[in-house]
Amino acid sequence: MSKIQNLEIGAAYIRVSTDDQAELSPDAQLRVILEAAKADGFIIPQDYIFIEKKGISGRKADNRPEFQRMVAVAKSQQPAPFKRLYLWKFSRFARNQEESTFYKGVLRKKCSVEIKSVSEPIAEGMFGRLIETIIEWFDEYYSINLSGEVLRGMTEKALREGYQIVPSLGYDAVGNGKPFVINDEKYQIVEFIFHNYYHGKDMSSIARDCNSRGWKTRRGQPFERRTVLRILQNKFYTGIVEWNGYTFQGAHECRSSVTDLFESCQQRIANEYRPIRRREVSSCKHWLSGLIKCSVCGASLAYQPTNNPKKRSSFFNCWKYMKGVHTGSNSISQKRIEQAVLESLKTVISTGTIEFECVSAEHSQNDDTEILNNALARVDMKELRIREAYEGGVDTLEEYKINKQRLAKERAEIFQEIERLKEQISSVASTPSKSEILNRVESVYDLLSDPDVDYQIKGVAIRSVIKEIVWDRANTDLHIHYYA
Repeated sequence: MSKIQNLEIGAAYIRVSTDDQAELSPDAQLRVILEAAKADGFIIPQDYIFIEKKGISGRKADNRPEFQRMVAVAKSQQPAPFKRLYLWKFSRFARNQEESTFYKGVLRKKCSVEIKSVSEPIAEGMFGRLIETIIEWFDEYYSINLSGEVLRGMTEKALREGYQIVPSLGYDAVGNGKPFVINDEKYQIVEFIFHNYYHGKDMSSIARDCNSRGWKTRRGQPFERRTVLRILQNKFYTGIVEWNGYTFQGAHECRSSVTDLFESCQQRIANEYRPIRRREVSSCKHWLSGLIKCSVCGASLAYQPTNNPKKRSSFFNCWKYMKGVHTGSNSISQKRIEQAVLESLKTVISTGTIEFECVSAEHSQNDDTEILNNALARVDMKELRIREAYEGGVDTLEEYKINKQRLAKERAEIFQEIERLKEQISSVASTPSKSEILNRVESVYDLLSDPDVDYQIKGVAIRSVIKEIVWDRANTDLHIHYYA
C-alpha cells in the first residue's frame, strides 16, 4: 500500500509553442497527460498542474514563471511532493539543451522526480537517455534555426522597405508591410508637442499640458518628459524608417507642420538637453530622502543637489512633477526643510507634547542594520586611509590624531545606533512609554544637529521617530507624522 502512495501523485507541465503548426492546445495537452497518468496509476492534483501563458518561449527557463514555480515546488520538501512530471513533448520542458540537462538533473537527482513525455515514449536505462538527449539536440537546433529564419525574413522585408516596426504615435498600421497611415486624432498630439517645443516650452511643461487635455501615449500611459523627448527625436515623422540597423526613406505621409520644425527642435535639444551622467551610487543622498511626500500626488520629493550654491540652493521637488505627470510645483529648499524638521523635534523635546503612532519596526530593522554595517565598513576604510596618509608623510602626527578621534566618535555613534536597534527588536512587542519616545526624539535631534555625522546614520536615526513628512507648498503647510 505504501508503494502505491509513493507513486500516486504526479505533476503536469504544459507550454504551447507558437511556431509548431501541429501543436495541441493547453486543454488538449492536459487531457492527454491526465489520461496517460491515470493509466500509469498516477493522479495529478490541480495544484500540480503548471501551465504557461500562451506565447512564452522555451529558450530560457528564467522567462517561464510556471516552470520556475514547478521546480520550486519540487524542491520545497524531501522527497518532492510529486513523484513524476508529465510532459506532452520533451521540447515543452526546454529548447535549450544546456538548461534542459541542468533542470532535469535537479529534478531527477535532487528531488527524485521522474520525467515522462506522453507523446515520445522511450525505453528505460542509458539507451533511453541517449534517445532523449538526441531529441533535445534536435529541438534546440530547430529553435535556433527557426529564429534565424525569422530574422532573415524580417531583414529581407526591411531591405525591401517593408513596414514592420510598431507605429509611432499619430500613425496606424495597415498590414502586409504597407506604409503606415496618419491617424488625424492622434497626430494632433505630435503637432502640439513639436509646435510648443519649437516656441520655447520645456518638455515637462508640454507633458503636463498633454495630460491636462486627457491625451495618452501610444501605450495608453500618461505623458512624461522622456516620452516628449522620444517623440521630438523620432525621425519617422520626417519620413525615415529605422529597423535593427536598417534605414530607408519611407513612403508614409509626413506633414510640414512637423517636418518644418524638426531640425530646429533637434538643435535646441542638442543645446539644452543633458543626458543622465554616470555618478557614484548612494543609498542616501540626503538624510531626508524618501521621507518627504507630495501633498498633490503622494509621491516622494526627490533631492536635487545644486552645482552652484551661489546661484541656487539645493532643494527637494516631487519627481512626478519633474516628469510632467501633474501640475503645480511642490518644491522646498534643503535649508528650509532641515530647519523645519529640527524645529519640530526641538518643540517636542521642550514641550513634552507629542502624538505618535506605534507600529512594528520589523519591516525596516533589517535594512537599517545593513545600512549601519555599511557605515561601519566605510569608517574602517577611512581609518586605513588616514593611517596611510600619516605613514606616507602627507599628514602630521597631530592631524592623524585629530582624524582618528573623529572616526572613533563616528564609530561609537554607529555602535550606539546598532544597540538601539537591537533593543528595539527585543522590545518590539511592547508599546513604549511617552518618556521613552521623548528620550528617543532627543537622541535623534542630537545626531541630526551634529555636522560631522554621516548622512547614512542620520537617515536611519530620523526614520526611527518620523514616519513621513507631507509638504503642501500651495498652503505652506508642513505635516510631520511621528511613530514609535
